[in-house]
Amino acid sequence: MKRGLSARDARLQSYRVAGSSRDGAQQATYTFAYRAPQKMRAALTEPVTRTFSFDGRQLYERNDADRLFHAFDNQLSPARSAGFLTQTFSPFIPEGFRVPLMPRRGVTLARARHALAAQALELTVPVVVSGSESLALTYVLRWPSLDFLGKRTRGSSGELSEVRVEQEHCDAALKLCVPSVLSRWQGTERVGETRLTRVELNPALPEQDFTLAAPQGYTVRRQTLTDAPVPEDAGSP
Repeated sequence: MKRGLSARDARLQSYRVAGSSRDGAQQATYTFAYRAPQKMRAALTEPVTRTFSFDGRQLYERNDADRLFHAFDNQLSPARSAGFLTQTFSPFIPEGFRVPLMPRRGVTLARARHALAAQALELTVPVVVSGSESLALTYVLRWPSLDFLGKRTRGSSGELSEVRVEQEHCDAALKLCVPSVLSRWQGTERVGETRLTRVELNPALPEQDFTLAAPQGYTVRRQTLTDAPVPEDAGSP
């Protein structure tokens, strides 16, 4: 299974999407581009205009409403850098484009039924949140292509949240499918959705597209991201 997920991940070296996400009454429209191994660019177009980009070394944030341009030199350790980038870009990355991370132990596998797949599998990963609190994280994947079909998260007290794939974009040459419409559920209530209006798989994305420059008239602020602790008397950032 891990070899299959790695092979699928290797086939998708870049992608570019455009769409919108709704959570409750809030809605956002955006574009997102990814180029392996670690270049990302996200542009929020509604309700505000803001762009984030990472070129492998520097993180950029352009705030058009306030005419501010931030450049962060990333000197974080690999683990902390991965967490920081995930926090920054995960709201723009649709489920199902990157393969789920599987731990070495504790994963259970079972056959499943799904309306979009002749054969499907469920992979369940136990996750300890804190103390005695735990989650059961279950991925539903098409077999044998391992396309993402859904995800369920069940808390120790029994509450259930779910992501469901409702429509897909498929590429015959790459032999894989990615979601184009996803719905989000809390129990039996539909609470949000993501709709992609454009999906491009393995497009040519020049490296320079991920390095941003400050537009004329913007206030520029430069900072360095490091693992060093912030002194207690340093004040707020």
